Amino acid sequence: MDFKYLSMKSILHIVLFEPEIPQNTGNIGRLCVGADCALHIIKPTRFRLDDTAVKRAGLDYWPLLNLSVHDSIDEIYQTFPRERIFLASTKVKNCYWDVAYQTEDVLIFGPESRGLPELLLNKYPDQGIRVPMSENIRSLNLSNTVGIVMYEALRQISL
Repeated sequence: MDFKYLSMKSILHIVLFEPEIPQNTGNIGRLCVGADCALHIIKPTRFRLDDTAVKRAGLDYWPLLNLSVHDSIDEIYQTFPRERIFLASTKVKNCYWDVAYQTEDVLIFGPESRGLPELLLNKYPDQGIRVPMSENIRSLNLSNTVGIVMYEALRQISL
């Protein structure tokens, strides 16, 4: 199944870099539909986008999703202003609430098992954001993290 990008006009652009768990991707797609945000998926994925688990998590909202699939992260950097791209990771210092978000900002999230590559984080150190959490866990669930960061950005944009 071939997915095409529907529109450049979205409140935010949520990017999943090489996602691994179809249920997370489906849930994030559902969040994006509910918030008028675009979802960008960077290949490869460990599942097919028409997978039953993706559809089940995305419910009947999946056809309404503004979805774009990319072969590499370079496509994101060629399309959007670099200074408005933010990289979510447990390995950075800046908290997600310290950013002054704007309409059409890009929020990039890494794969569930390993997060974003160090090379990418080191290349754009001032654009890293994290969700603070207890030292008792390595990370939060990806779809929860996307929801936390996305809705803070939406809260700021709507003020």
